[in-house]
Amino acid sequence: MSDAEVTREGLRGVRPGRDATPGTDTAPGTESGRRLRGRAGRRDCTGRRAEQPMVPPAEFASYYGRPILNAPVWRSPDIPGYLFLGGLAGGSSLMAAGAQLTGRPGLARVSKAAAAGAICLGLAGLVADLGRPARLVNMLRVFKVTSPMSVGSWILSGYVPAAGAAAACALTGRLPRAGAAATAGAAVLAPGLASYTAALITDTAVPAWHDGHREMPFVFAGSAAMAAGGFGLLAAPPGESEPARNLALFGIATEAAAFERMMRRMGLAAETYRSGRAGAYIRAGQALSVLGAGGALLGRAGGRRGRAISALGGASLMAASAATRWGIFHAGLASARDPKYTVVPQRERREARRRAQAVTQGQKPAGADEREQAGTHRQETA
Repeated sequence: MSDAEVTREGLRGVRPGRDATPGTDTAPGTESGRRLRGRAGRRDCTGRRAEQPMVPPAEFASYYGRPILNAPVWRSPDIPGYLFLGGLAGGSSLMAAGAQLTGRPGLARVSKAAAAGAICLGLAGLVADLGRPARLVNMLRVFKVTSPMSVGSWILSGYVPAAGAAAACALTGRLPRAGAAATAGAAVLAPGLASYTAALITDTAVPAWHDGHREMPFVFAGSAAMAAGGFGLLAAPPGESEPARNLALFGIATEAAAFERMMRRMGLAAETYRSGRAGAYIRAGQALSVLGAGGALLGRAGGRRGRAISALGGASLMAASAATRWGIFHAGLASARDPKYTVVPQRERREARRRAQAVTQGQKPAGADEREQAGTHRQETA
C-alpha cells in the first residue's frame, strides 16, 4: 500500500521518482519540484526555454599561476647591445659605400670606422652571453637556410673581416683597391646583418616578438638607418653630412610607420610595449627620435651653431635607436613571464578558425540562430 496522503498542497509522502534530482527534494508534489517545473516551463522572448546557467563563466588562470613559457636566458646589456650595434654596423657600411661612390671621403672614413668598431663591440657582447667563443665558431659547422641563427652566423663570418679591412684601409690610406673591394663586400652583407636579428627573435615562441614577425624586420632596418645616420651627423665633416641626414630621416619614418603598424596588428601582446620597463624605453626612443629629427633639420642652416645642432640631433638619434632595441628586448621578457599573452591569443585564433570553418562548410556560427530570432522578435514587437 502507498503511504501517500492527499492534501490541499498536493501529494504528501510520495517517494522521489525518476524525475528527482540527487541531493534535492524535487518530487512532483513538493514545493521544490513545482519550482523546478516552473523554471523549466518558462520561455524567453524568442520562444526558447530559459535555462539558468549552472556553470559560472571561466576566468583565465595558468597552472598554479606559473609561466607557460620559459623566459629567454639572454641577458642585458649583452643581447640588446648586440641588437643595437649590429644595426649601427650594417647601416654604417651602407652609408660608407654610398659616400665612397659619391666622393665624400670624410663621411666614408668615419662610417667605415663606425661599422668596424660597432661590430667588434657587438661580437664581444654576443660572446659574453654565449659564455665561450667556441660556441660562436660551432655555429659555422652547418648552414641551414631555415635557421636565422645559422644564417646570421655565416653573415657575421663574412662581414666582420670585410668591415675590418675596409676600416683599416681607410684609416691608414693604404691599399685603396683592396679597401674598395672590402667596402663593397661589407655593403652587400650589411642589410642582412641589420635585419637578421629581427628574424632571430621573432622565430621564437615569445609572444611580443613572434606576433610582430611581419613588421619587426622593417622596425630593425629603420632603426639601423637612424643610428647610422645619427653617427654620420655626429662625426662626419659638415660639408659631407647631407647623405647622413637623409638616411637618418628615412630611418625615422620607416621605424615609426612599421612600429605603429605592428602595434595595431599584434593585439593583446602589444600591451607589453606600452607598460613597464619596455614601455619606458619605447617612449624614450620616440621622444629622442623627434628631438633628433628636429636637430637634423635645423642643422642644415650651417655654421658653428648648425654643426652643434646636427651633432646633438645625431646623438639623440643613436640614443633613440638603442632605446627602441632595449624596449623590444624587455617587452619580450615581460610577455614570456605572463601566461595570458600566450593562452588568450591562442584561444582567439582557435575560435576564429572555428568560425571560418563553419562559414566555409555552410554552417551558421555559434549564436547565429539566437541573434536571428531576437531580431525577428524585436521587429514583431515594433
